Amino acid sequence: MLALIQLFKDYLYQVGYSEGTQRMLPALVAEFIQQQQISDISCISQQQVRSFYAYLQTRPLKLRSGALSEMMISHYVYALKTFFTWLEVTGQADYNPISGIRFKTPKQNARQPLSKQEIKQLFEAATTLKQTALLHIFYSCGLRRTEGEMLNIHDIHFKEQLLYVREGKGAKRRVVPLTEKVTADLEAYYLQERCSAQVKRVKDEEAFLLNRIGNRMTGDQCGKLLQQLTEKAGIKKEVTLHHLRHSIATHLLQGGMPLEQVRDFLGHYFLETTQGYAKPAAEQLKLL
Repeated sequence: MLALIQLFKDYLYQVGYSEGTQRMLPALVAEFIQQQQISDISCISQQQVRSFYAYLQTRPLKLRSGALSEMMISHYVYALKTFFTWLEVTGQADYNPISGIRFKTPKQNARQPLSKQEIKQLFEAATTLKQTALLHIFYSCGLRRTEGEMLNIHDIHFKEQLLYVREGKGAKRRVVPLTEKVTADLEAYYLQERCSAQVKRVKDEEAFLLNRIGNRMTGDQCGKLLQQLTEKAGIKKEVTLHHLRHSIATHLLQGGMPLEQVRDFLGHYFLETTQGYAKPAAEQLKLL
């Protein structure tokens, strides 16, 4: 079974899933195989899938008290769906044991977008070019945490005013158009801070956002920098990188951009996903 899990991981790499997904999905599938004591993939039944799903409802967390969240359980379901589809398509299984089973839809997080005034406060609180660049990447460009973390210098074309997301969620790639202001601010950070006299400290030559010791900024480091800006801006509520992504989706929709274009901007497959991100203004709701 270890060899099979490795082949599944290789498949995820080949089709372009992110590094985090390449690690997570095989691990979740491996837990299913171990918990259900499966030794032959051709004999997996729907009952075993149902039994594992029931087990997940009460499965304790490994590092702290409590049980799995609904969203985490949905990750297990997605992993199994991806795994069984791969087995079926590659001829390693005659049928898909998860097809036909209906699972509970997880509750969406009640994450509220920031107002345009709060976004303005964040930009006014930014005193360095890197802080401004960070806000543009996660708000103006609407990048996910992992996408911003993996952003490289060659992904931004200043002359064409385009930003390329090479490894989006689910291997979906996209091109994000940049306004003149966003382009100018990102280029200013690149030329004046990242490639300044501190260039001797650069350790990651490809990464766009660098930390103070010259390595690629991690998602956690980006989040901490945003937290500092939030406190400085006097915003008395939790603001994460994903709040910025939700906020730009809402503001684009409120500004009149069609939902289909907002979907493409965010890199979603389905309009329903975009609807969960974007909160229309009250006057727009009256028209629906």
